[in-house]
Amino acid sequence: MIAIYTLTSALHDEKAVSAVTKTFLESLGVDYVLKGSDYVDYGSHSLSLIYVRTGGTEGIFKKLLPELLEKSGRAPFYLLTSGKSNSLAASMEILSYLRQNNLKGEIIHGSADYIAKRIVLLAKVGEARGLLEGCRLGVIGQPSDWLISSQSDYAEAKRRLGIELVDIPMQALLDILAVTPETAAQETSDVEMIKNALPGANRIYLALKELIAKYRLQGFTLRCFDLLTEIKNTGCMALAKLNAEGFVAGCEGDVPAMLSMMIARSLTGISGFQANPSTINPETGEMVFAHCTIPLNMVERYELDTHFESGIGIGIRGYMAPGAVTIFKVSGDLSRSFIAEGELVRNQAKADLCRTQQVIQLAEKSKTSYFLTEPIGNHHIIIPGRFQAMLQELISPV
Repeated sequence: MIAIYTLTSALHDEKAVSAVTKTFLESLGVDYVLKGSDYVDYGSHSLSLIYVRTGGTEGIFKKLLPELLEKSGRAPFYLLTSGKSNSLAASMEILSYLRQNNLKGEIIHGSADYIAKRIVLLAKVGEARGLLEGCRLGVIGQPSDWLISSQSDYAEAKRRLGIELVDIPMQALLDILAVTPETAAQETSDVEMIKNALPGANRIYLALKELIAKYRLQGFTLRCFDLLTEIKNTGCMALAKLNAEGFVAGCEGDVPAMLSMMIARSLTGISGFQANPSTINPETGEMVFAHCTIPLNMVERYELDTHFESGIGIGIRGYMAPGAVTIFKVSGDLSRSFIAEGELVRNQAKADLCRTQQVIQLAEKSKTSYFLTEPIGNHHIIIPGRFQAMLQELISPV
């Protein structure tokens, strides 16, 4: 919900100010609740706006500030102004005072269209922050041995995002698997090897669901290659299904990738496709991303194959609709991020790559240099749609 609180000088005529308020807010065309000067529930909404209606309100805000900080912590202050009655000047003085006290803020001012778009974006980001707060994400086993740069700062994830990272021994999953029988999967295949692997893949899916419930998780990342040696099957099908069911389910124990997927889900309702860049053309900006699993709610159709590296178990070859995509990744300590928009040009099915393969054209071909000079690990998250502005807002330091 968007809540709008007001700051008004007693020197101004309330009737005239109210008329301006009504006209201005109606021009924005956004749904909101006008709270007036009662700040009792300030900071409890997706977006709390302070509408500076007149000049002469700087002292009123200064007196209110301790109460506002108590209610919302150090969240940014968003000062909405129409510019009428010296309200912009007052907003600038207030923002300058906030900056002097190392507090963040922003004046939201401009055309009605600009203001409306900015408010909608900030409300969506606020809603996403609320969804992240209190999330429990499991790290099942340690990151795979080859992910030498994919550790995470647990304390920073809690401080910046409100996410609790929970270490879960691989043995905890293996213990559940030991008492989970193989049962028929909903999926079928005419290929004998894949058909025979489906009950085992379904067993992994059921065991992970039980583990999620046991540890009260909203998501996890799994050291999945251990399953190849322990039970001769893969978690690809389980991850594809669990992501589609509303959980974040990541591969290879990659914690930064899991955090990136959780951030993506909070904004879009979709975890995103955790994939490796396989080829990059710096001259054209075309890239190929591939992995052996993709959330089933991201694809138009999918096929079952074996897992690429091992040739056993179940891998997913998913076909996502061509169109706009966003590529996203945060570092494990949340100090760095990469965001780029592009177009999914086509899906492909080459035999020498992981099963789901996407050919993506970056909107800015110069951004390929990031992958070759300063990448944040190998896995990146592909999200259908354009979300660069929202992601940048969400992950900016608070």
